[in-house]
Order: sequence, then C-alpha cells, then structure tokens
Amino acid sequence: MRSSTLLFILTLTFFSCQVEKKAEQSNSPGDGFDVSNSDPAAIELADSVMIAVGGRENWDKTRFISWNSADERNIFWDKQLSRARIENLKSNTIYLVNLNIGTGRVQTNGKEITDPDSLQRLLKSAKSIFVNDVYWLVLPFKLKDSEVTLKYMGEDTLKGNRFNILQLTFPKSANIPQNKYKMYVDVKEKVVKYWSYYADMNQELPTFTRPWDNYQKHGNILLSGDRSDGDGPKGVKVEESLSEKLFTEF
Repeated sequence: MRSSTLLFILTLTFFSCQVEKKAEQSNSPGDGFDVSNSDPAAIELADSVMIAVGGRENWDKTRFISWNSADERNIFWDKQLSRARIENLKSNTIYLVNLNIGTGRVQTNGKEITDPDSLQRLLKSAKSIFVNDVYWLVLPFKLKDSEVTLKYMGEDTLKGNRFNILQLTFPKSANIPQNKYKMYVDVKEKVVKYWSYYADMNQELPTFTRPWDNYQKHGNILLSGDRSDGDGPKGVKVEESLSEKLFTEF
C-alpha cells in the first residue's frame, strides 16, 4: 500500500472517531433552556458534568429509575414515558401520575379518590412532590433543562478541596419555585460533590449545603445515593423493565 493512501485512510479514521466522540458527548439543551441568559462558561461546565456522569446518550436511553426519598416516599419513574408511581409511606397514599399531562389515579388508605376536584388537587401535589424528589437524585443530568438559567460563579474551596461553582435559577418557571442551587463541581473529576440550596433565589446564604457523594454506576450512568450525611435518595435502582401494573394499578 502506498504511503499516501495509508496516510489518507488513517486521517479519515481519525476524523471519523472525532466525529463519533463529539456526537457521544453532545448535550443538547432542553426545550426552553435559557441560553440567552446563561453564560458560555457555565454551559461548558454543565456539559462536562453530563459527560462525567455518563453522557446525554446514556441518560436518554435510561428507562426506569426507582428510589426511596427521605425515608418517606418510594418513587418509581418511567423516564421515557414520563409517568411515576409515588408511594407516600406516612400518609398511606399512592399516586399514579402522568407527569406530562397531569392525569392519573390516587388511592389513600386503600380507597381510590374519585371526586374530580380532590383528584386533580392530589395529582397536582404529586407532580410537585416528584419535581422535588427527582432533583435530589438526578440534578446533574438536568442542568440544561427547560427554564433553567446557568451562571458560572468561579472557583471556591470547600472542606479543603477546589471546586468550580455552577449556579442554577428558574426565573421564568411556573412549575418550580424561585429556588437557587449552587453545585460544587470537582475541578478534576468533573462531578458534583456538594450542593447548596437556596429557598429564595435572592437570599445570600444557603438554606443548606450537603454532600452529593457515593456515586455508583447504574447501567451506563452514575448516580449519587445513600449519601454520607444519611439524607437524600436511598436504595437507588436503574432497570430496563418493570411491571406495567406498577404504573396502572394500586
């Protein structure tokens, strides 16, 4: 084989690999992500986090995620069909909810709720519960979701380690309270290691700062559960199949 031909083949192979790698690492924003008010450094940091925890392609392919939230609720999420089963252990209430359109069924103390107004109120509450609980588990995958605004806040040190600080706000959201989050992204590993929550986006000091640690590989993604502070999601599972009845029957 002539050297020029070999060089051409090697060059073509290299660029093909680069294109494939770029495709694997692409992290398209969700519809309504606030691109205009998010700075480029913050978007780049969010993309690096997505790659570190498994990448957009693997996240999009993930089907079922289940976990326990705060020892109070069991959550079963059909991510691809956007539906959830929420079992409130304290109130003995089960919610079966379509997260896109807000329809579903509710049972309390073994009795199904049939009154339309009461059912609608409970399903709306179920969606709010889910939005809160899912953020406690998969926020690193949702950094470029709809209505999110990202800001890079520079570097900071926490517990002797250096982090890049990524701020999330939801100034236009009708579904999420006007909270603010700051994610502490490890400068080397590119994963979130701590997070600060602000109940109001205008408050200066956080409501709390907690670890986001004990990452485990579930399928092809990394999730943080059973954290070192004893709080947050527990018993996390990622599965390719679950019984259909789990989302349709009590």
